Amino acid sequence: MTAPKLTDPFERDISYLRVSVTDRCDFRCQYCMAEHMTFLPKKELLSLEELDRLCSQFVRLGVRKLRITGGEPLVRRGIMGFFNAMGRHLESGALEELTLTTNGSQLRRHAADLYAAGVRRVNVSLDTLDEAKFAEITRWGRLAQVLDGIDAAQEAGLKIKINAVALKGFNDVEIHRMVEWCGARGFDLTFIEVMPMGEMDADRLDQYWPLDAVRAELATRWRLSESSHRTGGPARYMRVEETGGRIGFITPLTHNFCESCNRVRLTCTGQLYMCLGQDDDADLRAVLRANPSDDAPLEAAIREAISRKPEGHDFDYSRREVRGEVSRHMSVTGG
Repeated sequence: MTAPKLTDPFERDISYLRVSVTDRCDFRCQYCMAEHMTFLPKKELLSLEELDRLCSQFVRLGVRKLRITGGEPLVRRGIMGFFNAMGRHLESGALEELTLTTNGSQLRRHAADLYAAGVRRVNVSLDTLDEAKFAEITRWGRLAQVLDGIDAAQEAGLKIKINAVALKGFNDVEIHRMVEWCGARGFDLTFIEVMPMGEMDADRLDQYWPLDAVRAELATRWRLSESSHRTGGPARYMRVEETGGRIGFITPLTHNFCESCNRVRLTCTGQLYMCLGQDDDADLRAVLRANPSDDAPLEAAIREAISRKPEGHDFDYSRREVRGEVSRHMSVTGG
């Protein structure tokens, strides 16, 4: 018997689950986490078996797209076993897509296994093609390792989308180069507005570059036309006539996409966030561990949480103030 869909108070069907499998990462990107992070004790993290049980429950309740995030998901020990377990939902037809967001550092090691598990596309976070700037923004990262990982992903047959956070005064001089590079490699490119999450300081506000301005700058060199392409996420795409590639824009601040939000986020500790920009959450770990052999309470807890999904977030950088910020780091919720 098919379970009723997960539908929020605004009649939006929840069909997309983003799951953080770890808060750990081998980079320390400045807009994502502090340089000296205190990571969660292992006992607080969901085991891979618990993640399987939770994700499978969401799939049974109508989730059709599952994106694995972190931290950096590929640094978690045994993670390919989890991808292989989720692959059974692709084989049954219950799940339409299994994908992940990664910093690319571990793709050389895992790309072929990801493809074998049913993953067909990955998002790689890459804000700059300048080696020195890459080391600066990631603190610990090496650009050559990421580019090699991207090569490995292509060799394995994975489709790649590059995600770049638009940062005024940092990568604003590179956006044309990024478009050219992605076009030549056959990658879609998505620009993202920096969001007020985690430790806030003046730099975050000073680096905020609204994507209206990014788009205007791109239009000085490239012919952009509207595209109907959608991936199930919040990006809105345009086609670059010169390259045939696509550029996506994720604009949580200038033009929020809340009216069509079909997503919820599950953290590596089992907290379900109904909105990235709100602090309200539901503790699914407690329900999961209190009912090891009965999924009925888990389904009830999920449905109750979805009934509290808000209409939208409160992110706002207007009047040179940061409003609507949330205290948790992006790495805790999942990128």
